[in-house]
Amino acid sequence: MKSEFVVKELSTAELQERLDAERVELNKMKMNHHISPLENPNLIKAHKKNIARILTELRRRELAK
Repeated sequence: MKSEFVVKELSTAELQERLDAERVELNKMKMNHHISPLENPNLIKAHKKNIARILTELRRRELAK
């Protein structure tokens, strides 16, 4: 699953919402993976990368102010 959303086009509020949603989904996936293996464990890695992309963009905007 490749994330197709563009981080730079989202507003800061939308990024915060997306960050919260990604973190919740990552935690659910981790818990499910510990109970029974996921079909595609690479999805966990994809969610981590999405979180990193969002945090990077939020930090860039913070420094630009």
